[in-house]
Amino acid sequence: MALWRIRATVDDRPGFLSVLTASLALRSVNILSVQVHATEAGAVDDFLVDAPDGLSEADLVAAVVKGRGRDAWVGRTDVRGLVDAPTQLLGLASRLVPDPDELGSALVALLGECRVSWHPGVCPVEREFGGGPIRLPDPNGGTLVVERSEPPFTPAEFARAHALVDLAATVVRQSATRWQLLLPDGDELTVRPAGPEDADAVLALHAECSPQTRHRRYLAGPVGPNPTQVARLLSAPHGTTLVVERESELRLVAMANLVCDGAEAEVALLVADAYQRRSVGTALLHRVVRLATSAGIEALHAHAHADNTAMMATMRRLGRPVRISRDGRLVTMSLDLLLSVEAEPDPAAGPLGAMVALTNPVFLGRSRG
Repeated sequence: MALWRIRATVDDRPGFLSVLTASLALRSVNILSVQVHATEAGAVDDFLVDAPDGLSEADLVAAVVKGRGRDAWVGRTDVRGLVDAPTQLLGLASRLVPDPDELGSALVALLGECRVSWHPGVCPVEREFGGGPIRLPDPNGGTLVVERSEPPFTPAEFARAHALVDLAATVVRQSATRWQLLLPDGDELTVRPAGPEDADAVLALHAECSPQTRHRRYLAGPVGPNPTQVARLLSAPHGTTLVVERESELRLVAMANLVCDGAEAEVALLVADAYQRRSVGTALLHRVVRLATSAGIEALHAHAHADNTAMMATMRRLGRPVRISRDGRLVTMSLDLLLSVEAEPDPAAGPLGAMVALTNPVFLGRSRG
């Protein structure tokens, strides 16, 4: 006996499904499971069957046609097909919760022989099944396109794919609010978004920094912002501030400011002197790039003094091409976020590292620009 998947459309009328099953039974085909997908063209019946070894694909198609089925598709399967759809979805969900970057391979496991590719740009809202490729919003930004030559996707598969994406997006949103940063020397810190309630801690961070560090951050002088300026910075309508906190001491040791202007954004870092050259700045920049990409930002800029080689090295450690322009004593470093790279794992992101090509060969990561 051999396991097969059979998919066919029948008229959604009483008795028509029994005619199809009777035609299969006459050929000693044992139906192990059946799912019925309602469509405008009729009921699409998806069977998992155990058929005699002597039956070929053509024999099974002929049985479907004789049973008043149309648009028949028949393909071999294995014991994994015995898992029912709810159990399969629960298993895939258990993979996505600890690692939402498994979304591409989870879609392949859910939909079978399909191809998942990533494309830049915001995904159009498509909650109505229209046939053809399935377009899904990547929780990390961009659009995932799922394609399959045969059989065509059903409305149920369309809905299940969206459910997986919704789950992955929820995990990403929750994980983005707070995550642990383990430094190479074993020190553990917490990275989180900052709000107006962090104003005093941000001022204390500035007080802990040397005049040279403050001068490199603000470019114009060693003093730093006053309380009013800090409050404005932490409540900017088109910006985000991330802070690195030593929770055991309720003390901030670094911060990154991201200010958006249309499709472009600027980033600036401030790292306390005692935490410089310890990968804190690199971890913050990785997270900022991720936030900017998910927000649809196309280019990210950072300004620094021309002699600030540490900031330039930190930008290069992102693994992306850096375009540098100079204006007197100042340089501007720019990243094109639409270009794809095989990025190094984000040390701050843990299992939520930058999305790269998955091990499954049918999943294509962001193609190189």
